[in-house]
Amino acid sequence: MYKIIDQYIEKLMTSKPDMPLWNIEAIKQGKKPSWNYIDGCMMVSLLELYKTTNEEKYLNFVKNYIDYYVHEDGSILGYSKEKYSTDDVSETRVLFDLFAWTKEEKYSKAIELVHEQILSHPRTKEGNFWHKKIYPNQVWLDGLYMMQPFYTRYESERNRMQNYADIVSQYKTVYHIMRDKQTGLYYHGYDSSKTMFWADKETGLSQNFWLRSIGWWTVSLIDVFEYMNEQMFDERHTIMQLFKETVDSLLKFQDAETKMFYQVPNYPGREGNYLETSGSSMIAYAILKGVRLKALPQRYQEIGLGIFNGICTKYLTIKNEDLNLGGICLVAGLGPETNQRRDGSYEYYMSEPVVENDAKGVGPFIMAYTEVKRLNK
Repeated sequence: MYKIIDQYIEKLMTSKPDMPLWNIEAIKQGKKPSWNYIDGCMMVSLLELYKTTNEEKYLNFVKNYIDYYVHEDGSILGYSKEKYSTDDVSETRVLFDLFAWTKEEKYSKAIELVHEQILSHPRTKEGNFWHKKIYPNQVWLDGLYMMQPFYTRYESERNRMQNYADIVSQYKTVYHIMRDKQTGLYYHGYDSSKTMFWADKETGLSQNFWLRSIGWWTVSLIDVFEYMNEQMFDERHTIMQLFKETVDSLLKFQDAETKMFYQVPNYPGREGNYLETSGSSMIAYAILKGVRLKALPQRYQEIGLGIFNGICTKYLTIKNEDLNLGGICLVAGLGPETNQRRDGSYEYYMSEPVVENDAKGVGPFIMAYTEVKRLNK
């Protein structure tokens, strides 16, 4: 099976930067090339493959792909600070590695350009970054993955860790506001103004838990844990505690047969609900990485492997030696006012398309695969 997965990755690496095979959403909507978290997810996963295998083809692909977007003056094709989108920050973290390996100044300049967004990004009254300018006063779990790993890595490598307290505070705020005390799961979104049509007028929370958003949250915690300097024990310990508690809460909702998780995880038997690949892959990756970094006990390794193998059994299909990864929710969100369909209801999460080979599933799947390869190595 692993050989087939390697061949699958090779197929995806025939993509061109202006229209990658994995970005199904962009292909369907005819979007122009831009600096985006979907490509970022793939670049992160391929860099992890390079670190795991030392095969230059992965690094060369990422560098060639990134060079299409990052110009010599540090400007980035399709990136605008004024959009104040957490999504648009995510991909930038790969530039730390590219700069370290190549010493090309354009990568450093691009890092500083995106860091300027951190300094002026609007915040909720509690101090958390807005998800986007077009989503004012809102915190989405997705945004923690998009923003905080880059922010943490910048602080660790370029700012003497001066803003670790801010990073930890934003996580703690999400824990106190967006976590459901009964299940331990996290709601998809929070509207600090409590005015959005999808938000509860008393709590500001969206109606349901969405697996991929919880997956983003979980991965963000272990990635931030990795990037934090070990000297900062209290901050790292807080992140580690949030991470382990999140994992333990999720495991209560694990499917007994496949070891995967459902699109809306707390309604496993409800009509229309399905086992979803992207969120399950994120959880597998986070658990396996958590064990490797000693943020989880060794016994969790078999749990992570079980989830990964369950995804392979359930959704990897092979035809004429060509592999496809299914069971991926294409996209889901909350609002804006002009899109009342995205109301956070159970019916809404069931209504979004389920596709094959989109990066929001493929990227996390390859991330989990890198952890599996590390174990086999």
